[in-house]
Amino acid sequence: MKHFDEARDLSDLPVYGLQDEYTPGFVDAEHCHGRAQLLYASSGVMSVVAGGASFVIPPLRAIWIPSGTLHEVSCRSAVSLRTLYIDEDRTGSAARACRVIEVSDFLKALIVELAHIGDGASGNDVRYQQIVSLLISELSAMPTAPFHAPMPSDPRLLRVCNAILAEPTERRTLDDYASLAGMGRRTFTRQFRQETGMSLGIWCQQVRLLEAVSRLACGQSVTTVAFDVGYESPSAFTSMFHRFFGVPPSQYRF
Repeated sequence: MKHFDEARDLSDLPVYGLQDEYTPGFVDAEHCHGRAQLLYASSGVMSVVAGGASFVIPPLRAIWIPSGTLHEVSCRSAVSLRTLYIDEDRTGSAARACRVIEVSDFLKALIVELAHIGDGASGNDVRYQQIVSLLISELSAMPTAPFHAPMPSDPRLLRVCNAILAEPTERRTLDDYASLAGMGRRTFTRQFRQETGMSLGIWCQQVRLLEAVSRLACGQSVTTVAFDVGYESPSAFTSMFHRFFGVPPSQYRF
């Protein structure tokens, strides 16, 4: 259900933060804010559905969610969360699309400090203004991380994608998915590619790799994850993972 957190959206500060701890399985149901939101987990893994895509946010990454964007957040593990609410007009933040951001040590320090300050700062405080200026500058310099899969808008295709996201390691045939969508095989494959920009097979592969990131970040071994997400060997999994993310899967074990 759509709602706005008015107490936070109406703050006099251009940027203010919160810090909190969430248990595994916690779900913040679909909602939106009047401000942009930057979600950063110093530990733990989040899944976010927003802006026509499904995202996985491993530790030491953040997701930018523009104001007014409906989103749902799920905690795959215990999450130590730092949240910043950012007035896009007052800070000059121009990003209007959701994206997962690589977090430098410098950006991490800025996020943590603003979350610690909360909404108790004064807008006239010189130090606060300098931290906000540095935050906005550093955010614009950070690269986007490839932790998302595009979601279709057609409710029939969306039903299929949600079923895959709920059970990403389950294997079904193309005909099974076309039947779930209530569409013919040829129509299903054509429309899926039109709406997502990729075939169902590539989309499923991408979702399984995102699932792998979640499992690795939660502490599972590379070998266990490789077999659980459907690869015939750890070496095949490692090769595909490296091709997609540019690093070996061991980089995501925390």
